[in-house]
Amino acid sequence: MSTNVLRTADGWWAVRGERAVPVRTQAATTAELIADRAAVQEAAASGEPGTPVADLAALSPVTTPCRMVAQMVNYRSHARDSGFTGDIPPAFFRKASGSVSGPGEAIRRPAHVALLDYEVELGLVMGAPLPVGTVVGERDLPSYVAGLVVTDDVSARDVQLTRTQFYESKSYPTFTPTGPYLALLEPEDFAHLLDLRLRLSVNGEPRQDRTLADMIVRPARALTLLARFQALDPGDLLLTGTPGGTALKAPPKPVEKLGALLPPAVKWKAFFRSQAKNPRYLHTGDVVTATIATPDGRIDLGEQRTPVTDA
Repeated sequence: MSTNVLRTADGWWAVRGERAVPVRTQAATTAELIADRAAVQEAAASGEPGTPVADLAALSPVTTPCRMVAQMVNYRSHARDSGFTGDIPPAFFRKASGSVSGPGEAIRRPAHVALLDYEVELGLVMGAPLPVGTVVGERDLPSYVAGLVVTDDVSARDVQLTRTQFYESKSYPTFTPTGPYLALLEPEDFAHLLDLRLRLSVNGEPRQDRTLADMIVRPARALTLLARFQALDPGDLLLTGTPGGTALKAPPKPVEKLGALLPPAVKWKAFFRSQAKNPRYLHTGDVVTATIATPDGRIDLGEQRTPVTDA
């Protein structure tokens, strides 16, 4: 069974139900904690009464700086929403690790951003070096991936679309809420990854709800493709894509064809005028709730609740 770990300003905690026990470790980073897994197991198995989890202020269990890479359009439902047809070529982009924030910290919307979107994603936390050229088979995953986290790939769509700029649009501070838990997996847990269900709601309204079975490029294949050009180290983070249900959706085909005939300035003006009427984008005062878990609770990454504020 997986072991959930929580991080606070006071250190690391092994979570047992609704209570948590301090991990006796000198680890300051996620990579160092993964290397001291014996201390996590000792805390999880101890007879200490622990502290109520509700009394702890959780930080991101992924410490920074770290490498953070994300997969683009990696769920079939998201591909349909985005207007893609046929085969979707695997693609990656980088996010600044300065965008990582805690699971209860507010998402701060920059003043120039009007179209603020959400994307719940499963994060893979590396537990071993992944050198360039590595080929990862399904059976090899436990050798490279130490654990899982809930992430939200917050996106400034007006920056992303007008500038085709993924790095900036997804890297503002607080644009990657992470946690609350780092679920450290046992080798047998990996057989249950496809049962993981990603859910996200805004102000209690369900927006995204899919399992990993909807995923196009699954983790082992993704790491193999990424390792063609990018090395990863323990503590680095791979975001594995988001299901359908985001605020941004491709326009209907007739509208898309008509828009292609317009000059770029006119096209974008019309697009943003229509998007301004879309109530699904995030606004100040909204609360985003995200969870990832298997139905039987074998793997449960906890609940992330992030309010939206102006920067």
